[in-house]
Amino acid sequence: MAAQPQPTPLEVYLSSTFEPDAEFVHGVIEERPTGEWNQANWQAAILEFFRTRRIEWNIRAAAELRVQISADQFRVPDVTVLDRSHPVEQIVTHPPIAVFEILSPEDTLARMMIKLGDYEAMGIQTILLLDPQGKHFRYRNGCLEPLAETAFDLPGSVCRFDLDEIQKLLD
Repeated sequence: MAAQPQPTPLEVYLSSTFEPDAEFVHGVIEERPTGEWNQANWQAAILEFFRTRRIEWNIRAAAELRVQISADQFRVPDVTVLDRSHPVEQIVTHPPIAVFEILSPEDTLARMMIKLGDYEAMGIQTILLLDPQGKHFRYRNGCLEPLAETAFDLPGSVCRFDLDEIQKLLD
């Protein structure tokens, strides 16, 4: 029987640099897939969509920003939308308005479901999983639901998600 690896101390994770940034889950450093064109293109389009409305909607949008889910869990969403009325945090500790995950070829459904569940446990109300191949989902109450609406208001904010507008920004 193989020995279980020793947990990594939180301080080691917080003081280390990873390319791309890694996640920290209960003492385990989890590597994230390296982005490819489709993922990077979607990430840029989502960022552009929200950043061009940042003043009007009083928000901030960032790519690959660490979000502290709990004392020993840090996730790194592909895109995070934050309420600008909160102070800037180097590592986000309050629930963002929305998080977006963009599927890459290396992602697995099992790993993604755990990650999306972590976001929901933190209190994030809008959790979207976008597949560059055309399938898009909303995560609610522990389930992935096909995205039935292409435009809708984001709870707890004045933001409006509009998939059609984001797709127009893709290269």
